[in-house]
Amino acid sequence: MMNAAGEAVVVQRLKSRQQFQAVMSGAPVAKTPHFALHRAALDTASGNVSLFPVADAWVGVLLPKRWARRAVTRNAIRRQIYELARAQADRLPRAAWVVRLRSEFSRKQFVSASSDLLKRAVRAELELLLGRVLTPVATRPESVHVV
Repeated sequence: MMNAAGEAVVVQRLKSRQQFQAVMSGAPVAKTPHFALHRAALDTASGNVSLFPVADAWVGVLLPKRWARRAVTRNAIRRQIYELARAQADRLPRAAWVVRLRSEFSRKQFVSASSDLLKRAVRAELELLLGRVLTPVATRPESVHVV
């Protein structure tokens, strides 16, 4: 994916406990009924070593078993989060982000652990969540035709 300046936009994944702790230390910047979004600046360091060595958007996912008991459900939600972050990479501000599941999707409404209905509901809520923090895409001026 390329940004407006023609640079390749990459979304890095959070991997270490220190990275997750640094991002989760602050209050959420956005919430929806099922998700919370945490943010940290990339200049965060642990000792003399920078936690985020590359100036890209960093994304991590926190899905407690308490709110998504079945691994199939957690994996489906995780895939939705990473795919949406990748699709919106050019609009995602360069910072470290953690998407945290904060409540359960009703097992009565979503009987299947990985149904299309559940995936659509997750995707819609994630779009709403990220929509609150995404930077707007620079729009091209409409071409004016003189007659």
